[in-house]
Amino acid sequence: MSARLNALLQRLGAAGILGVGVLFACAGFWSSALQPLQQELTVQRRAAERLRPSAAHAAGAAEERAAELRRFYELFPDAAELPAELERLHRLARRAGMELAQGEYRLERRAVGPWAYRITLPVRGSYPQLREFLGAVLNDMPIASLDALRFERKRASDPQIEAQLRMTLHLRPSGDLP
Repeated sequence: MSARLNALLQRLGAAGILGVGVLFACAGFWSSALQPLQQELTVQRRAAERLRPSAAHAAGAAEERAAELRRFYELFPDAAELPAELERLHRLARRAGMELAQGEYRLERRAVGPWAYRITLPVRGSYPQLREFLGAVLNDMPIASLDALRFERKRASDPQIEAQLRMTLHLRPSGDLP
């Protein structure tokens, strides 16, 4: 057997032996590195196809998002309730002992989304009264957001603070639910 192997190796020569060696090395590389990667790629592709939403699932998701958006809009009071919300704001100020001077009010109607009712109020009172008022507004009126607050005292010993308060009340357009 070794005579036949020696004869075969002499016929192949150095280049043939090197070629057979490279062939065995490639086969080893394919079975140890490329084949497992190819199998992993197949598994990953199948997983990605399972995760890809079907058309029926996408339609259901769109309906779910629309329902969620409707629930979000229902959190805001109707614009027709604005006078009651303003009365509530003034009632909270009176309860805290704050003096509200004449303010500036502006309604911003947007084409999409909640409307913004911008309020700029000069207020006068002590620091604890101001804190009580702002805390009550932000706790009792979740539709209100505090945009800016600027306050000053005439003298350091003066217990009264003169402040300018900018806030926004967010409202749903009358009868408008998406």
